[in-house]
Amino acid sequence: MAVLNKWLREGRETRSVDLERYVKELRRYKRHSHALELMDWMVHTKGMNMSYTNHAIRLDLIYKVRGIEAAEKYFDGLPEPAKNHRTYGALLNCYCSSKKEEKATDLYRKMDELGISSSTLPINNLMSLYMKLGQHKKVCSLFEEMKEKNVKPDNLTCCILMTSCAALNKIDDVEQVLKEMEEKGGVLGWSAYSTLASIYQSAGLVEKAESALKKLEGLVQDRDGRQPFDFLMSLYASVGNLSEVKRVWGVVKDTFPKVTNTSYFSMLQALLKLNDADYMKQVFEEWESNHECYDVKLTNVMTRAHLRNGMAKEAEQLWEKAKEMGACFDSKTCELFLDHYMGTGDMKSALNWVENVTKLPKKAGKLDPDKVPKFSKYFEEQKDVQGAERFCSCLRALGCIDGKAYESLLRTYLAAGETSRSLRQQIKDDKVEICYDIGKLLKRLGDKGQ
Repeated sequence: MAVLNKWLREGRETRSVDLERYVKELRRYKRHSHALELMDWMVHTKGMNMSYTNHAIRLDLIYKVRGIEAAEKYFDGLPEPAKNHRTYGALLNCYCSSKKEEKATDLYRKMDELGISSSTLPINNLMSLYMKLGQHKKVCSLFEEMKEKNVKPDNLTCCILMTSCAALNKIDDVEQVLKEMEEKGGVLGWSAYSTLASIYQSAGLVEKAESALKKLEGLVQDRDGRQPFDFLMSLYASVGNLSEVKRVWGVVKDTFPKVTNTSYFSMLQALLKLNDADYMKQVFEEWESNHECYDVKLTNVMTRAHLRNGMAKEAEQLWEKAKEMGACFDSKTCELFLDHYMGTGDMKSALNWVENVTKLPKKAGKLDPDKVPKFSKYFEEQKDVQGAERFCSCLRALGCIDGKAYESLLRTYLAAGETSRSLRQQIKDDKVEICYDIGKLLKRLGDKGQ
């Protein structure tokens, strides 16, 4: 906030409407901590009075940045007039987002007593929570309550309700929900038919799914942007309709001046589902020559396709080329190669990718604990001391070296008939306890220590 303070010292104007707009933009790009910092500055430095809407926004930001307890404390400290449908609704949304069912339900009932629950948003929030928790019967009960209160359902209500009916294996009820909404003049957007198509696809009702997709496409408007088309490509791929995937891809390229990374990703994912390797390669190469910002997710999709088709060499070459372009693999890349090489028994190549895991940023560099015994067993059976040492170096770098890893390393030394006088000290340096089993193995190795 130093820039804004300097701005004020210079006698320049800061209008409330402009600051509120900046907060809105920061929230839009999920810069929640910056948005909250700006709102705090508006209150503490600028001395601005908070509207009820701004109190609700600030409460939401406090939850996202500082957690639910801080949000509760802020709500409790509000003046009574500010505790209205907006701030109650914001707190309810916080409870629903953090999956606190009891608190969310209690707050909703309190809103009911105060006469501020009879709107679509709080009911949708609570329905979403029940859906996420798998409590689909509660979703249906809440919808009945919604009808009793004469609260008009919206597109999101329809999507939640259809999803819950499908989870209860009530496809007829799914169709009834949609029919009821249509007959009552409810405004249904393309996402309702996307949800319906996905439900039909999961139930194996391909013709009905494709019919829903046609309705979806007919509802798309200019303001919807590219997202509906990304869903269309994905869903047509799910029902195995390659020609429709290609047709929609053509619509995307004809409609928008620039095809985004997200749309390329959706298309590649669709083609991966359909296992059309040749067309995938064509689309990927098109993206490589046109992209403005390199996105590792797209290269990972192509990597998955190559590995699935047994083309490990091509997958490795893909990343050599990516490195030349300044790109770097991520944890997903390592996981793809590790799973492939371990699945084919090529543990030497797999070890190379374990070493690559150690090159990732600290938070991303992790190795699945279930993979460790498979490497240990391999090195013991192959009497591969060098490989076992490399693997232990990786575990050390990843912060997961332990007694079991050292037991395996010692057994590998013994199997290979090799000796070492430094392993005991190395174990101590790694702060691993020399237990009875490790001590026995060290003695057999000739390292009796002090």
